[in-house]
Amino acid sequence: MQPVGPYRFTHMLGVCPAGKAWAAIDGQGRLVTIAVLDAAVAGTPGWRESFAATSNALAQASGGQAFAYADFSATEPWVAYPAEVGPGAERLFRALGQEYQPIPAEGGATAPVSGIPQQVSGIPQQVSGIPQQVSGIPQQVSGVPQQVSGPPQQVSGVPQLTSGPPPAPWALHAGPSAAVPAPTPVQPDADAPQSPAAAPVDAPSHDPFSGSIRRIRPSEPPKRQAGLWGGLVALVLVVAVASGGLVWILSDDEPAGPGTRPTSGVTAFPTAAAVDPPLKPWAQAAPYSPEERALAVAAPSLVFVEAVFTGYVRDASTNAPVRATPISFSRRCSAFVVTPDGHALTSSACVKPTQDNARQIALDAVARMLVRENQLDAAQVETYVRTNLSKTRFTGIDPGTEPVTEIRGQLNTAKGNLTTDTAIPAQVIRTLPNETGNTALIKLAGENLPVVELNQSASLAEGSSLLILGFTTADTDFRTASYGPQSKLVDITSTGRRGPVSIYRINQDLGASSHGGIALDPTGRVAGMIDQDQARPDRANRVVVPSSALGTLLGEAGVANRLGDSDKLYRSALDAYFAGEHSTAIAQFSTVAQTSPANLLAKAYRQNAVERQQNEIESGNRTTWPMVLLAAAGGALFVGLVVLVVMLVRRRRNV
Repeated sequence: MQPVGPYRFTHMLGVCPAGKAWAAIDGQGRLVTIAVLDAAVAGTPGWRESFAATSNALAQASGGQAFAYADFSATEPWVAYPAEVGPGAERLFRALGQEYQPIPAEGGATAPVSGIPQQVSGIPQQVSGIPQQVSGIPQQVSGVPQQVSGPPQQVSGVPQLTSGPPPAPWALHAGPSAAVPAPTPVQPDADAPQSPAAAPVDAPSHDPFSGSIRRIRPSEPPKRQAGLWGGLVALVLVVAVASGGLVWILSDDEPAGPGTRPTSGVTAFPTAAAVDPPLKPWAQAAPYSPEERALAVAAPSLVFVEAVFTGYVRDASTNAPVRATPISFSRRCSAFVVTPDGHALTSSACVKPTQDNARQIALDAVARMLVRENQLDAAQVETYVRTNLSKTRFTGIDPGTEPVTEIRGQLNTAKGNLTTDTAIPAQVIRTLPNETGNTALIKLAGENLPVVELNQSASLAEGSSLLILGFTTADTDFRTASYGPQSKLVDITSTGRRGPVSIYRINQDLGASSHGGIALDPTGRVAGMIDQDQARPDRANRVVVPSSALGTLLGEAGVANRLGDSDKLYRSALDAYFAGEHSTAIAQFSTVAQTSPANLLAKAYRQNAVERQQNEIESGNRTTWPMVLLAAAGGALFVGLVVLVVMLVRRRRNV
């Protein structure tokens, strides 16, 4: 079998009525198992959709199996699973209700069959009956087949479908035919009297037919019309070839793209590394779905924000520092870029907390220092903070000054406490307090950054669904945690208000660092911003502030949400990709990757478009010759029928 995508098959692992499971390796030598749906099954209504839906359901289920890559639009759809997750392909087929049969490893011996096949004489009897369709895989029978003389037995009747799962026409086979013993020939009896031999008689004196003269002469055979038959044969060949060529030309309406087909003569692996974006929209949602496209549009603009605050906790009456050393704490959240030159929206509580909130966090840090110094019991931390909250202030290096604030943003993937060049410095431009939205506008020191559009007229209502997107982590150590973008489909459960601003509560959240993230509409525009639900004890990020409040903040700051040239070209490339216009998508994604290097999804989708184009070229080449031969056979059959009709008509006229 030809390779699929970036994988090269090594051997078959198992089969089932719907497809096959293969072992394969990718370009980096990593092992995978691949489930391939047969082309005939994929063409059956409902099978391709069920194959894709089951794959995504297993990937998104708790404790499920995530696949590395998939192509559900191919002639033979396939899904690749990393080998370390176990028999992923087998689990997928079994989840589809298939009777999976593993293929024994090479070297497995079958039991020998002793004896010489016996020949059975006699005439095979015709057996009537209706063969039953059997779902599953026909079992292999070891041993040497018995030789049977005579023509094969004829089976009459129409195949019937059995009850149970959807019928699998590719598994249809006839049942065994019954053998009828041949009659034993009659042998002569040795004791029976034999008839005596006839006595010789004299030849007659005259035979009237013994003469050498031939009295009945046969008629002369008609002359063979060699020229007519030669012309008919030539005509059949011409029509067959012309029909095949016409079908080939009409079916080849897809122009070949710039992708090159892999050849067996290559001498080295490609030097360019495969793109591995932190968020893969085709894995987060069903491939080619509105959810995948919405994530692909908005995800490049998502930013991880870390704000570090440094100051002194002072006695409110004397301004004396509670600790001689400064206190530092950090807040981590999400944001999204709204202009190519780095303006981004996020949560005010993240980049500019209130004095009460900052003082509470600083006192908590002081209390934990006292615990480490054995001056305070761990159970007394909450009491210490509550007792001193109204007696202290959190200031800068001098009384009456603001604490020092450092803000940095990271795209794609992020690391806590990072201060290298990949962490982009930022500053606060304008904030709205909690009573009017709890939103903030910051400015990243960057250019040609990916931008997302606001939909200030987005309709949010109780019971509707939203796709939320923000940064999250699975690490438990706050100091060294790594963060990446994650998405989730949520429902709006209720509504509320923050002063003049309406808020919408949702039933799930992405984690502690997701506030400031995006709530998307189906087109990939911003319907709202994720924020903390301050009415909950855990302050979980389960509130959506509508885009209309975000537009108010931008208007007060004099900043307009706008797309750059790279953003417009990126959306055009996505349109071409989802429409199957791979050549156009490849060219446009390449330009975006050069002009906006931070957009890793442009590189990833370009790679996907190249692979899909190559798969289509290979699939087209595999199906061309059967089409030509079928057309040729059809043309030859038509001409043959015409010739037969002409001959029958001429014969009737001659009779």
